Amino acid sequence: MIGELLQRNTLGERCFDVGGNCDGALGQICAATPAEAERSVITLGTPAPGLARWSLVFHNWNAILGLLFGYGLTLLLVRWVILTRRRQPASTVAWILAIALLPYVGGLLFLFFGINRVERRKKRRREARKSMHGRMPALHTITLEDPPLSEFPQQIHRMVRLAARLDDTVVTGDNQIEVFNDTNIILRRIEEAILAAKHSIHLEYYIWQPDKTGLRLRDLLIQKAREGVKVRFLYDGLGSIFLTRTFMKPLRESGAQTAVFIPGRSLRERWSFNLRSHRKIVVVDGKVGLTGGMNIGEEYLGRNRRLGYWRDTHLLMRGSSVSQLQQVFTEDWFYATGEEIQGPHEFPPPVVAGSTAAQVMSGGPDGDLREFHSLMFGAINDAQREVLLTTSYFVPTDALLAALCTAAARGVRVQLIVPMKSDHRFVVLAGRSYYDQLLEAGVEIHEYKRGIMHSKTLVIDACWSLVGSPNFDPRSLLLNFEVGVIMYDLEIARVLREHFETDLGYCRTIHRHEFERRPLRSVFAENVCRLFSPVL
Repeated sequence: MIGELLQRNTLGERCFDVGGNCDGALGQICAATPAEAERSVITLGTPAPGLARWSLVFHNWNAILGLLFGYGLTLLLVRWVILTRRRQPASTVAWILAIALLPYVGGLLFLFFGINRVERRKKRRREARKSMHGRMPALHTITLEDPPLSEFPQQIHRMVRLAARLDDTVVTGDNQIEVFNDTNIILRRIEEAILAAKHSIHLEYYIWQPDKTGLRLRDLLIQKAREGVKVRFLYDGLGSIFLTRTFMKPLRESGAQTAVFIPGRSLRERWSFNLRSHRKIVVVDGKVGLTGGMNIGEEYLGRNRRLGYWRDTHLLMRGSSVSQLQQVFTEDWFYATGEEIQGPHEFPPPVVAGSTAAQVMSGGPDGDLREFHSLMFGAINDAQREVLLTTSYFVPTDALLAALCTAAARGVRVQLIVPMKSDHRFVVLAGRSYYDQLLEAGVEIHEYKRGIMHSKTLVIDACWSLVGSPNFDPRSLLLNFEVGVIMYDLEIARVLREHFETDLGYCRTIHRHEFERRPLRSVFAENVCRLFSPVL
């Protein structure tokens, strides 16, 4: 730039600053004779071309090195994905594409969301279950020869054996189980159970919001802790990331114990970021248990204007199934803290509370059999007459998609209730990309339009039911830590079917001929979202 100005000066032009004055070195050059100016030009301007060339070389080398580093990292990550991860092929391909097309961004996303380090969790789980031996009370277990199981058809017997094989869980026959589909009533039952606690309160939640509802429940826990009740509160590090020290401090000062399941901000756990506890568990005195799909917060009571009405399903249990639910909590608590929970108040002898046969089942990436994925696959394949499924996130794996379509094709009536709107719009669009294949097979699809459908239920042949935290998507079935209750009970199935039929009144049914006429932009958006469904 200076060289250009000096060359222009040799042609008789004068160089001025903004004020019209020539000063400094440039001013001296401007005031010089043409011959003097030319000498100055040679003196000052000669290094500029060389520096420019070196600058260009360094700039190009930086770009080349950056490119080589980026694609070197890409090759390493792709090799890692292929050789060290046990994934579905579709998921593997999706991650490879993300890493290859976005070398830095895709690689960073994979490091945070694609790596599942579960070996330490598996070891802790084995240690926790080993520590439970001798401390679990004698449960009122029943066999396939005992009623009511002996009265069910053979495919239900197969489901009992499958669940026992997947999670080493037994069927207990002394349970009283109530089903609730109103979130305000669910919250009231949780509050009543906490207030009635005499010895211990154990809570595990994916999302606990520090809003009006979260504060009220926290204050109840503080009250009970000050009364001498042992309070243990375990929350997920990502789902409950807004629980600040200010929120937690009064709870800890009251004597309650708190722990985080894989802290979202922890550098030590940074490669386990993708592993989350999606469980919702409340166990009081080892005698009363609540579990299902509802988190804690104002929005889950329908008080968020944007989301509107919130539909969920939760269970209130008494009997041996509570001890099984307590075991799930104690294993998670041991993993998070290393503390073994012991004592007769945490595991009291079960009292016969009813006659419902049930199995409490847990699942997560620390298991080798993909517990809930395998359970749902087996249940749908064994269905003879009817499948009723409600879920908040519908993104089926290839296996579950085939199971639904095959069941419908062989004459089973398969009905789905899925959200029309969601707190995660991307997932709704991905789910719709599967509608064509499902509708062609004869599956009936209903989109819930009253508000948010957050219920997670599956009813098979009006006698087998599953209620819990797992959704019908890869994240719940392959990545998250989930819990559910399997019930072999005609009355429970009837209640859930009634809830399903009531929900149908707030749904729009998807008809194939209408769905095929949707705009191309909708088809494009759905298919783009489907590309990422294996990694959702």
